[in-house]
Amino acid sequence: MFFLGVTGGAVLFARPPAQSGGLPDVDPHKAVGSKSAPISMEIFSDFQCPACRQFYLNNYRQLMDNYVNTGKVYLVERDFPLTIHAYSTVAARYARAAAQIGKFEVVQDALFQNQAKWDQSGDIDGTVAGVLTAAEMNKVRTLAKSPAIEAAIEKDKTLGRQYAVNQTPSTYIHYKGQTYPVAGVVSYDVLHQFLDQLLAQR
Repeated sequence: MFFLGVTGGAVLFARPPAQSGGLPDVDPHKAVGSKSAPISMEIFSDFQCPACRQFYLNNYRQLMDNYVNTGKVYLVERDFPLTIHAYSTVAARYARAAAQIGKFEVVQDALFQNQAKWDQSGDIDGTVAGVLTAAEMNKVRTLAKSPAIEAAIEKDKTLGRQYAVNQTPSTYIHYKGQTYPVAGVVSYDVLHQFLDQLLAQR
């Protein structure tokens, strides 16, 4: 068992039973890095969640630069819109639709950077339109209404419930058949120390 520290709440990496095989129901449009990377990370997130915004702003770019782009981590983004947030499911639909046309990262960034604005207004369409071309936006609007997008979000939510996700963000780090969950926000310094600790076991 590993204890990483506390950031706004208890953060504990535990050692549950080993998983077998690869990760289930991965949308390749919402996964980055090499599937053969030694570590896989799943992040269950809600675009309207302030803690998810904090996790994204503090960790995402450094994770990408230092672990994903260097072949150390395969990162999978999971949707887990919470019922307490009025617009989070709509935001998830738009982001997943954007992912289908290769625009997930730019839309993800726009949603988190402008969360305070659309959290009040509900203007997710306008927020996303600000970073896409008119043609791209038309595609996103159509895709966001499709049953396939809804089904994909539901698959992530079902998987999250199987993992016992009860808050966002919830991160699951898989390494050598073991899974290490972390609930809530953890600092990048703590996260990278843990990842390096796992990689040192190779």
